[in-house]
Amino acid sequence: MPALDINAIKKLLPHRYPMLLVDRVVDYEAGKWIHGLKNVSANEPFFQGHFPAYPVMPGVLVIEALAQLAGLLTILSGVAKADGSQLVLFAGIDEARFKRQVMPGDTLALQIDLERAVRGVGRFSARALVGGELVCEARLLAAVRNLPQDGEAAAE
Repeated sequence: MPALDINAIKKLLPHRYPMLLVDRVVDYEAGKWIHGLKNVSANEPFFQGHFPAYPVMPGVLVIEALAQLAGLLTILSGVAKADGSQLVLFAGIDEARFKRQVMPGDTLALQIDLERAVRGVGRFSARALVGGELVCEARLLAAVRNLPQDGEAAAE
């Protein structure tokens, strides 16, 4: 499958700066797996306060990058509509472990495997690496929901 650049990603995901945390999809197989990249820049807004003297990417943002990539796989696999009428919402995290810090200048290699998708809920195995070294691994859940119309609340 072809790679997706940032413009193609922005057509599929509703996230925008500073919350869009996937820069490129390297490769994917719909319904199975996806590999992506996040280039970590010293200009990221979270480094101003986390921590100025020793900048470290917050672990929750590493997880968010993985969740966004899982959302892309959900859309590319046809589990969620690609027309913007549905959102893929982060629904759960299990077995998260952090093994290494992520610093400015690092490139996060993100890997998602779809374990199961039933009735709009997907379960994923997720890994983030820097230079081939494991940074984080977790199991993620995502749920597909219709985008609320004006005046409606999203169904939980």
